Amino acid sequence: MSRITVTDLHSMATGLSAQTRYTLSFQLDGPGCLGLTGPSGSGKSLLLRAIADLDPSDGEVLLDGRDRNAFKAHEWRQLVGYLSADSAWWSDRVADHFEGQSPYGLELFGFDHDVMNWSISRLSSGERQVLSLSRLLSRSPAALLLDEPTSSLDATRTGQVEQLVADYAATHAAPVVWISHDRDQLDRIAQRKLELDGNGGIRQLT
Repeated sequence: MSRITVTDLHSMATGLSAQTRYTLSFQLDGPGCLGLTGPSGSGKSLLLRAIADLDPSDGEVLLDGRDRNAFKAHEWRQLVGYLSADSAWWSDRVADHFEGQSPYGLELFGFDHDVMNWSISRLSSGERQVLSLSRLLSRSPAALLLDEPTSSLDATRTGQVEQLVADYAATHAAPVVWISHDRDQLDRIAQRKLELDGNGGIRQLT
């Protein structure tokens, strides 16, 4: 079981306003899920990027009791898997993005292995989103940071993603932090929910 501990974390990304300057603390054991919600532009993604060590930040982040500063950057990003709301695709062939790793969970989405030979330009936005998740999980991270992973998906695909993440978290005892605007979704997937109010405050939701 992995545990992620965040203490007095706040992003120091360029251009932060007082309304998006939050201080976040939580402890989360795998396979538990923490849901983050709040108005658009309230700073949810900045907090996730701060945990992922993609933006400068202040505060403490531990994985299994070990400070992230004790890891090399690429080691931390391997262990703490971050999925952005708009994942990058830097090559035209799907397989190139998996870097030799076996895709994770393709059969759940109805893909066969031939999808690895597809051109990225052939993919819909929803297909790109689920393949981005498959790519992330193929690297076997110990914890997951997911920024609106179902925003481009219909109800069927949304349910498939929720099931895939739940199965992965259970199998790997991985904690999950999941950003969503959908309160019903967070009620389904998250054992604890926090809301950013858009003015620097965070409250726990029931």
